[in-house]
Amino acid sequence: MNILSSWRGILIAIILSLSVIYALPNIFPVDFALQISRSGINDIKVNDSSKVEKILTSSKVDYKSIKVVNNKVLIRFANNESQLKAQSILKQELGRSFILAQNLVSNIPPWLQSFSAKALSLGLDLRGGVHFLLEVDEKSVVDSLFNNSFNALRSSLRAERLYVKRTFKKLDGLIIFNVKNIDDRIKVIDIIGDDFEDLEIVPSNGLKMVFKITDNAIKDAKRNAIKQNIITLKNRVNELGVAEPTIAQQGLDRIIVQLPGVQDTARAKEILGAVATIEFRMVSESGIGKTYYFKDGTPLSLQGRIIARGQNITGASSGIDDRGNPMVNLTLDSSGGKSMLAITKKNLHKRMAVVFIENKVETIIDKNGKKTKKRTTTKDIINAATIQGTFSTRFQIKGLDSSREARNLALLLRAGSLSAPIEIIEERTIGPSLGKDNIEKGFLSVIAGFILVLLFMIWRYRVFGLVADVALMLNLVIIIAVLSFLQATLTLPGIAGIVLTVGMAVDANVLIFERIKEELAKGLDSVEAIKEGYGKAIITIADANITTLIAAFVLFMFGTGPVKGFAVTLSIGILTSMFTAIVVTKVIINKIYKNKSKELKI
Repeated sequence: MNILSSWRGILIAIILSLSVIYALPNIFPVDFALQISRSGINDIKVNDSSKVEKILTSSKVDYKSIKVVNNKVLIRFANNESQLKAQSILKQELGRSFILAQNLVSNIPPWLQSFSAKALSLGLDLRGGVHFLLEVDEKSVVDSLFNNSFNALRSSLRAERLYVKRTFKKLDGLIIFNVKNIDDRIKVIDIIGDDFEDLEIVPSNGLKMVFKITDNAIKDAKRNAIKQNIITLKNRVNELGVAEPTIAQQGLDRIIVQLPGVQDTARAKEILGAVATIEFRMVSESGIGKTYYFKDGTPLSLQGRIIARGQNITGASSGIDDRGNPMVNLTLDSSGGKSMLAITKKNLHKRMAVVFIENKVETIIDKNGKKTKKRTTTKDIINAATIQGTFSTRFQIKGLDSSREARNLALLLRAGSLSAPIEIIEERTIGPSLGKDNIEKGFLSVIAGFILVLLFMIWRYRVFGLVADVALMLNLVIIIAVLSFLQATLTLPGIAGIVLTVGMAVDANVLIFERIKEELAKGLDSVEAIKEGYGKAIITIADANITTLIAAFVLFMFGTGPVKGFAVTLSIGILTSMFTAIVVTKVIINKIYKNKSKELKI
């Protein structure tokens, strides 16, 4: 007797129960929302929520709710029109000290959230993602190249004892100085030719020498800045935990960043655009030095020498010290570690300061509609602690205001600094129009294919076909549950993979049912025919599905984002269909035909 064994029943019950739980969040609709957070490392204040509520009420903007969640003001709206209207008004009223970001917020009930159940993470072509268009500040790239060449040339001239200090200056992108005699002029030309291929001589008279950055050097600097920024942005997006992001160059100075399924778009904006680093400097005990300021405005004189900086950091993580205060654990490279060790040995019981440096660029539009780039650099002292003992490559930064500040600082240092400031010149959430249409058409294709397969199987195999249809429905539920649990981003190609899976899912049952027919033709009774049919078909089914899995694996390894989405859903569909087509259908059919005398119709 081919009787249902207890372990199969328990396995199926567990899998189906979990599948229902993790598929359920997808039936709950989402709200259009705005996330509002303070720029920089500042926390939302108590009265910020009330301020936002008053602005929206006075402007007669309809909203569903306003509340503070995870240090952000979250506003829910019934439709996209209200969301966009509110964003426009609040951006004008709140000013640049706040970050506004569009979002889509789920309405999953708390009891489902207790299982960590989440809805499908949909790609930008469906819904739930955000699109940023970033522009690299080319002027900063050229200025940085020019300043580096200026400082390097001055150091080289000093090393060769060519004293031009009084006349050495930069003006309108030119390096200008006077030499003492013709011999010195020849030496300078030799130095430029050997070590400064980025500089070219501008014709001048007498002992006056003029240099400028070459056009090729400027082009290379801009190209390298774009490449470096893309690498850094990818690192930062990976740190944010975004699945299948798209980060690519557009034109000469722009970068497209698409973050499907992102939940915290405000933090994404803050992290993507930050050009931040840190410097370690000794405190000037004599008071002679450059003055820096703590965030509360308290001044402090620091020495000019930089002990280590952001470029020396190889690892950074946020944490809590033994007093419960936020901190950042740092690891330096060998160069930074040697410098730190030497300084801490020499300056025991003296103070060392940590300076946080952030560069920003934004477009300001005046009353006449004229656009200008505003560039700002802030340098804040995070802390100035007394050196209690020697250390080199591993130590902690303390004195941070909040855990959020510690997390952001660790992320920026860990992911690397941008080589040039970038500005978010376009932001949009894809979903209300195109995404909604794509969702409807995509799921309509799944449903249409599903119904056609159901009807064909019932017509062709009658009761057995009905059992295969039940397995197919369970297969769809399990696929949705697995995708939701893994938070794999579903895109249109992913839906195509599911449609293909629907057609392929019954292939195994067709093979099994035809085998059972053959066994019945040999004169076996219903129970034995079912047993033999499943046993002989399994090898063929396994071979066919394994080869398809190999193809899907190759697509995933070498394909781009959309192709990977197709490969993921196809792979999951193949594995789940093997379970439902072989295990689930066998259990149901055994239950129906457990009596040998019962007539088997197929």
